[in-house]
Parts: sequence; structure tokens; C-alpha cells
Amino acid sequence: MLWMAPFIIVGCGGGGENLDGSTFKTSSDRPSSTSEVTVAPTASTATSVATTTTLPEGMPVGDDTTVVSVTDGDTIVVAGGTRVRLIGIDTPETRDPRKPVQCYGKEASAHARALMSVGSGVRLVYDVEHFDRYDRTLAYVYRLSDGAFVNASLVRDGYAQSYTYPPNVRHADEFVALAREAREAGRGLWSACSGFGVPAAAAGPATAPGAVTGCDAAYPGVCIAPYPPDLDCGEVAYKRFTVLAPDPHGFDRDQDGVGCQT
Repeated sequence: MLWMAPFIIVGCGGGGENLDGSTFKTSSDRPSSTSEVTVAPTASTATSVATTTTLPEGMPVGDDTTVVSVTDGDTIVVAGGTRVRLIGIDTPETRDPRKPVQCYGKEASAHARALMSVGSGVRLVYDVEHFDRYDRTLAYVYRLSDGAFVNASLVRDGYAQSYTYPPNVRHADEFVALAREAREAGRGLWSACSGFGVPAAAAGPATAPGAVTGCDAAYPGVCIAPYPPDLDCGEVAYKRFTVLAPDPHGFDRDQDGVGCQT
């Protein structure tokens, strides 16, 4: 009589059961190599999509998704219709019904579209808060194609100012330094506009490309005239900007390092 060894037939992509009743997984269930990353949807955001791609090394953990549209320089829409506000930066307005189109706003929007083209893959990385008061997802955005940090690129190239909004301050120091560098080099809006947030119709160029004369060092990332005369928040175009001591204009009343928060 021939003795037949028991065996198990496993279908493609499935698991199985050992003779003792325990289960096992096939090779398709094992994690992929470090160069092949699969990111499955999570409960943290509705924007997540399952993505398998070869990703640049060193990218922070986050949710991968696809760009559907670019609203303006600091707001995009991703798969699922989720609106995403880029953390830590602010670009000139083009769509706020309460404000006129601001100097360099259209250029900032166009540059954002060049950085995040429709259909391209991006990774959303979060800080302390995941949503703002408008129910937009708050995120640092990285391109999946090359790992480029989009938030930082917009500030460094002169299309945005740093916008510190506690408690989401993981990259605040980096953005402040990049904004100062862009302003001193006269990149983008810092040479095309007389200041951040001025109306496009009334905007004139800065005194000279790269000129920083008249910008108080207590307010890095923006350009505010030194004291005197004394200025209040209603007299400057900036909101939620970084403030350093001694704060000659007194913009940071609660001394939390952020000026003109309301």
C-alpha cells in the first residue's frame, strides 16, 4: 500500500491552514521591501488611497493620495474631494471674497500647480491638529515622485511667507529661516510687491530687488517697518507671524511668539 503525504493546495494570494489547525500566510501577505512601500487607507484622513510605488528614501510617514485640483497657492483638493491646507505657510489671496486679489497671488497659484500637477501623487504628513476651523485637512505635503517638500519650496522660492499657527509648529523655525532667505535674496513676491498681502491693483515693486531696508528683525518672515511710529495689527497686512523679542510694536500681547493672531 502506498503512503500518501498530506498536502494543502493554496490559491493565489490566499492563506491556508496547517495540519494542527493553525493558519499561515502566503508570501503575498508579507511586507514588501523597504524600496517598495504600500500605504493602505487609514482612519486618520479621508484622502488616503492604497498606493504601491518606489518612493524616495527618508520620506516621513503619512497618507498617500492623488492631487485632484489646486485651489490656490496653499490649498489643494485630493482624492475623495478632501480639501487640504498646507501647514506653516501663507500665500497671497486670490479667492477670498472678503479680500481683493493680492500681489503675486496668481503667480503663487500657478507655481503650486507646477509643483503639484493634477493626477500626481503626494504624501500628507500631519502635525498636532488634523483639521482647521473650515474642516480642511492640515498637512505638510511631499511629492511622491522625488520627495520634494512642497510647503518649504513655496516659501524658499518667494511664493509664500511663513505662517506660524500653534500647536502645528514642527517646521516653524525652518519656514521662518527660508522666508528670511527669500526676502533677503529678493525672490518672487519680495521683489515684485511692496509687501505681502497688498492688493495686486495697487502693488508696486520693492525699493530694489532684495532690498530689506526698513524691515524690523523682530518679525522674521514678514517685512514690517521698525518703531517708531508705533503700529498695531490693523495697520499691517500680516496675520499670525513669528515675533521675536523685544517686539517693539507690541504685536505679541500674550507673548507666545505669534503676532496678530486675530
